[in-house]
Amino acid sequence: MRAVVQRVSNASVTIDGNIHEEIGQGLVLFIGIENADDKDDIEWLASKIAGLRIFNDDQGVMNFNVGDIKGEILLVSQFTLHARVKKGNRPSYIAAARADIAIPLYEKFKATLSTLVGGQLKAGIFAADMKIAMINDGPVTIIIDTKNKE
Repeated sequence: MRAVVQRVSNASVTIDGNIHEEIGQGLVLFIGIENADDKDDIEWLASKIAGLRIFNDDQGVMNFNVGDIKGEILLVSQFTLHARVKKGNRPSYIAAARADIAIPLYEKFKATLSTLVGGQLKAGIFAADMKIAMINDGPVTIIIDTKNKE
């Protein structure tokens, strides 16, 4: 699994011209699922994101996680995170899991993360054409890959 984590002041996802979900202070998570992902990837990534200390304390030091600040999370599926651009100019998405594999893993990830952060999780719709609006706070953007745990 691959995630792009962005600390935000607020964010929303719009589908078919209507706001589907919106959050205040918290995280926007773009999640890409690949064929090799399994429950170990879900558990590791959900735990890592729930524990990320990327919110400032009173001294301006990143000491708090999203739960500490009672922040919200907006989760968005994004298969393009697994794009390969080695050859040519058209990205290949061969590593991205197809819906029959990705949807159950996405739903399990969503449930696992929701439990870890106390239910403050909202989400887009898997495979929908979504418009994401957000104010990146900081900016703080972190990329996490379960196959390359750096």
